[in-house]
Amino acid sequence: MKWLEVLQARWQAWWPELAPREQRLVAIAAALVGLALVWWVALAPALGTLSAAPAEHAKLDAQLQQMTALQRQAKSLQSQPRASRDDALRALEASVRENLGPNAQLQTAGAGENATIALRAAPADALAQLITQARSNARAVPREVHLTRSSTSQAGPGGPGAAPAAPAAPAEPPRPRWDGTLVMGLPAR
Repeated sequence: MKWLEVLQARWQAWWPELAPREQRLVAIAAALVGLALVWWVALAPALGTLSAAPAEHAKLDAQLQQMTALQRQAKSLQSQPRASRDDALRALEASVRENLGPNAQLQTAGAGENATIALRAAPADALAQLITQARSNARAVPREVHLTRSSTSQAGPGGPGAAPAAPAAPAEPPRPRWDGTLVMGLPAR
């Protein structure tokens, strides 16, 4: 006999021995367990998905808008006339001076297509701005990046040696700064 047949035989021997009231209670308990299983397996996950749908829809809409903006930016970059290497180098030099000032030095290797920017304690936000401007103005793209977090960090706008503005004001966390090199690929001649 299979285990199912054994179980059925035990059930047929046990069920008639129960009083009608006990049979009703067992049937009600079985119905409750069945309803709970239907709820947990079929209804609750579906209702959870349905309630999360508006938030997911909004998130996907935001992603779509971001991707559309990136697509427009890419198309506008593609439609711009090709810049000469000299124009790109001048634009890159201007971006380095404007964003990083004395914290960076631009070096070019002769007639090569790369320019190397050496960074010393460069602020992270200025570095991000430099890369953005280099991509759009100089049409230069990062080829290699070797950065380490600088051991010299600056707390707030005044720097490490500045006097605190007010003793009761909460201290601003140190701003991240970076040391290293950034190799930018310039347009071909």
